[in-house]
Amino acid sequence: MAIAAPTAVPPPARLSPRAPAIAGWLGGVVLGLVLLVAAALKALDPATFGEEIVAQGVTFGLPPRLAALVAIALEAALGGALLANLRPTPVMAAASALVAFFVFLTGKMAWLASRGLADSSATCGCFGALVERTPGEALAQDLLLLVPALLLAWLGRPGATGETRIRAAVAAALTGAVVGLGAAAPRLPLDDVATRLRPGVSVAELCAGRGDDRLCLAGLAPALGRGEHLVVIADAGDEAFAHLAGRLNAYVRAAGDPPVTVLAELTPERRQELYWQVAPAFDLQEVPRALLRPLYRQLPRSFRLRDGTVTATWSGLPPTLGAAPAARR
Repeated sequence: MAIAAPTAVPPPARLSPRAPAIAGWLGGVVLGLVLLVAAALKALDPATFGEEIVAQGVTFGLPPRLAALVAIALEAALGGALLANLRPTPVMAAASALVAFFVFLTGKMAWLASRGLADSSATCGCFGALVERTPGEALAQDLLLLVPALLLAWLGRPGATGETRIRAAVAAALTGAVVGLGAAAPRLPLDDVATRLRPGVSVAELCAGRGDDRLCLAGLAPALGRGEHLVVIADAGDEAFAHLAGRLNAYVRAAGDPPVTVLAELTPERRQELYWQVAPAFDLQEVPRALLRPLYRQLPRSFRLRDGTVTATWSGLPPTLGAAPAARR
């Protein structure tokens, strides 16, 4: 009886030696893009970002504006380096520390919000005022996006090559562009880009929070959805508010058209004080900070509505009301 020859067993499949390098490059690109985009969005409105880090208590003794620019520079530098495939140990260690810090902050806010110790409808400012994220959403997104990309970025790291200087120059250029934007942004006419308030937006779209905690301007001030209105966002606690209120009162009493509504954060006590101090002839509407803050970079800011849709915006008061008092940044 003939004996069959043994069948050759194919060797186990092996990963290409380039697979770790490709996976590491991809992780670095994803993480670098996230950090760079986040830094650029913050740079559009560094004052708001400064308020966020003050609220978090992470200014490390620096003035808020300077702390904001330093944080933006660090985030942009790491993002630019990773995007340019510069992944030496110091860069990866710094990126790991930054990601851990972000996860710690978003985790702390999510924990506080889940126990009613923080506003669960507040937007996390990690990506600037343009991106609406609750604390829970911010934590989930950081865990799903930043952590896997960081772990991959540690794989297949390239050594120094002749291209290293070129990559470093690209990273430096990206960092400089973002930091330069952050330094110049307060003086640039970027309100319609850096905030959620711009021509074409409906008051029904100006909202904050999720689920039962969701608040929209259309619900708080339903009259703004009909006809024409001139709306001013102001700081009712600022000393300059009396001067602004005087201008608005004069406009209303002179039969100015359209009617004026002022949106502001107000306590019942402050509202009562204002009625005695300035006797507002305009509609004074209380709006929570979580909804109001993403609509401006500095106060006052004004906009015109027609049937609930924004048709024009101004930094300060509209030209029909004359020059506004010095804006608060």
